[in-house]
Amino acid sequence: MTDVPVFYFTAEKNQCFLIKDPIPGSSRPYSSSATAQKSAQTSTREMDLCWETCVRASKLLQVRELYGNVIPFKKRKRNFKEEFRKIQVSQPVVWKYSETDKIADGALEKIHVDVQTPEGLTETDALLTGGANGSLSFVEVGKVRPHFDYEVKCMPDRAWPFIKENQAEYGTIPGPIRRSARGSLRMGSDVSCIKLFGKQSTTIENDSSIRDALVSNLGSETSRGSLSIVKLIEPLDLDWSFPATHRRMRDVASFNCTIWTADCNFNWSRAVIGTNLGAALVDLETGDASWVCRSKSDVFALQFIHSGNALLCGLRDGAIVTVDVREKREGSSAALISHIPYSSSDKTLGSSSRQVFELFGNIYPSYTVKMPSSISCLVSLQFDDHYFLASSMDGSVKLYDHRLIQRGAVQSYEGHVNSRTRIQLAVDPSDKFVMSGGEDCKLRIWSIKTGELLFEDKFSNSVPSTVCWHRAERLLGVQDETQWYKECIHQQGYGLKAWLGSHKGLFYMDWSGIYSDALM
Repeated sequence: MTDVPVFYFTAEKNQCFLIKDPIPGSSRPYSSSATAQKSAQTSTREMDLCWETCVRASKLLQVRELYGNVIPFKKRKRNFKEEFRKIQVSQPVVWKYSETDKIADGALEKIHVDVQTPEGLTETDALLTGGANGSLSFVEVGKVRPHFDYEVKCMPDRAWPFIKENQAEYGTIPGPIRRSARGSLRMGSDVSCIKLFGKQSTTIENDSSIRDALVSNLGSETSRGSLSIVKLIEPLDLDWSFPATHRRMRDVASFNCTIWTADCNFNWSRAVIGTNLGAALVDLETGDASWVCRSKSDVFALQFIHSGNALLCGLRDGAIVTVDVREKREGSSAALISHIPYSSSDKTLGSSSRQVFELFGNIYPSYTVKMPSSISCLVSLQFDDHYFLASSMDGSVKLYDHRLIQRGAVQSYEGHVNSRTRIQLAVDPSDKFVMSGGEDCKLRIWSIKTGELLFEDKFSNSVPSTVCWHRAERLLGVQDETQWYKECIHQQGYGLKAWLGSHKGLFYMDWSGIYSDALM
């Protein structure tokens, strides 16, 4: 509808003027039509993106009918499954849950547990969340009836795409999640890390193998940095009453330093902590600690590799060093390793850029690399831990081959925004995609293999700092192609659901439903 022209009259000139811009000296009025137009443009953009995705998927199916599973793509041969999965991952549906502020911006993990109900034990999925305010919470996310009056029901509302007319149009609306109305357990300081561990298995890790969770606390002026274990094998009571919580948790050790992060080794007998003084191994039974790396630069990120025999440490100064954490041979001792050379991954510095720094520990000098800024996160690939991803606080995200680390990164991922925040990188269980939030409050998903930016959008007003992919769902043993497509379409493939945590609340990502019409 055409806007009605509006005029204003000036007595000095005895003349009427058409209002196109604000009257000089007046404030710009709130324009509902402009806001509505902007909203309509946003909705149109989201609809166009969804339509383009469906068209791409439909064309991909047509090409497969002609060429089979290996298809021509931009003068190259591509695998149909990989291209289809990238199209699917590029269009998630995101839901935001109410009443979940400040509970998952520190750490986030999904678990499968038994819940005690009046009718007996019931299996369900839950989230173990840690807040930057020191809170530790269990959030029930499985399909379990409410059993207690003290539960808070958190309802979902679609956050992306932004089209509001029909929420069910983009797949099944997820059910509510529940948490205790009596509040979260208050730890001594901020929860800096949660790591799940359990029984050994030769198969891919899944939720049913999880037995315990390692929780690290940052430490503060009034509280020491600490490590605790939360027992998950026992039936869970979602009421965080103090006696029940005290029985479930076990304090491992406390330290007079800041604990930035933690990890568990392959057989879950030892943990390692990254602190402002370096990295230390901690025996989970006795709580005894021994330093494996002492540094003047904080260890912001770390990751066990090679079945727990070596440790990657990401430092505040941007260095990534490899530490041998095996028991020292009799008669040997750790020495001060001074002037360790490392090469910078910043190509702008030139190939001749060589720098040195001092560390105390059993360091591998030839397996050291430097990123342009402080290390934010390190994560190794599950199927081959020679490869690891690293992000730094200048927005760099890179993939390294540990065997060829001196040659620099083997892949880079563009678009990430970070300047000073520890933001988690999360790799899906198939090692195909990596996801991370940014300081611009956008979430990004890249293809690990090609480096393509598959998804980039903002649906939160705070940084999505924690990420957790689903582990339990997978496509093992599916040989028939038709069956593979059916299961993929109906959300049976693993890695196609995820949870995000931010200061403003919990988000759930789902990739089912939106492509069904195009692929049927």
